[in-house]
Amino acid sequence: MRSFTDRRRRLAEAMERHGTWPARSPWIREAVDALPRHLFAPDRLWRWDGHAYVPLDRTVDASRWADEVYADPDAAAVTQVTDGRASSSLSCQGVVVDMLDSLLLEPGQRTLELGAGTGWNAALLAYRAGPGRVTSVEVDSALASAAGKRLEAVAAEVAVEVGDGTAGWSPGAPYDRVISTYAVDRVPWAWVEQTRPGGRIVTPWGRLGHVALTVSEDGRSASGWVQGLAQFMPARGAGRGFDSFGEVRGDRRSDSLRPWGRELAPLRNDWHLIFALRVALPDVRITTSADADGLNAWFHDGASSWASLSAQSDGTTVAHQGGPRRLANELEQAWDMWLDAGEPDLYDYGLTVESTGHQYAWALDPESGPRWPSAGL
Repeated sequence: MRSFTDRRRRLAEAMERHGTWPARSPWIREAVDALPRHLFAPDRLWRWDGHAYVPLDRTVDASRWADEVYADPDAAAVTQVTDGRASSSLSCQGVVVDMLDSLLLEPGQRTLELGAGTGWNAALLAYRAGPGRVTSVEVDSALASAAGKRLEAVAAEVAVEVGDGTAGWSPGAPYDRVISTYAVDRVPWAWVEQTRPGGRIVTPWGRLGHVALTVSEDGRSASGWVQGLAQFMPARGAGRGFDSFGEVRGDRRSDSLRPWGRELAPLRNDWHLIFALRVALPDVRITTSADADGLNAWFHDGASSWASLSAQSDGTTVAHQGGPRRLANELEQAWDMWLDAGEPDLYDYGLTVESTGHQYAWALDPESGPRWPSAGL
């Protein structure tokens, strides 16, 4: 179909311009060319209209459906909506490629994927690892069944199992490579336990980036660096807390007011700072928006504390706070810590997972750098 050919070419060229195709893993582009996205997209997609997800059916508008499948490199196509929220997607091509590159997958390696979704990522894995080398676990039986049929249609020999990815898939262990397609706040120890010493685990971590961990030779820990920045869907059943600043604040008035002395622009456009703040304050969600007076910020802890940084007409900014925590103060302290450390970028951060149950993020050096307990990002 010519429309698919043109759209595929435009998406590939966009990735070329952005330098997204990884030079060290030329097999990935070959796999994407051999296994086009539209073969794994369901006939109904969902598109955000600014207020809610609305259906986009191939049978009704094939052109718009194809546009959604082959959007820009950083756009995912939502394939399932649950309780008004996106719960599964055909992941954006740029992120899929980046994570596959981070996996350092070699032919013949036994690979475990957590979250089959549409089956596209599993097909790409099988292209490299080979027939019968990939197992994919999906908690949603309907998604698992559909993914299995799509994989069969392209002759990808992948075992699709129904189960909770948190537990991995012990019947196929040990694995050389493990990759998760959904975000976790804490890396399940089962993933490390089921990976051979020296094996590699790639997972979205904290819904803001992905990390690649190498399992130690004694199998009692795994550690590695952040590889890239992107937002991911959480694991099914992950606690979501309150959805918005307004829900946390409710009708409560501010019980603290003070001047705020620093520019807010970095909270909006400096992703290295934003990542550092997520590591230091994993439960705090920050939103920014501009109005006639300037840039404003709102943040909350998903429970009972909130703060707002409000631009004033005279060019100043004031901080309002409420709840048991003083989140504006905590944000300022975490920001200062990042500055004092020399403003490390997101690639200077990493994660260590230990068999004792301890997990911690670190910056600059896994042994001597600053650390933060990883209760979730």
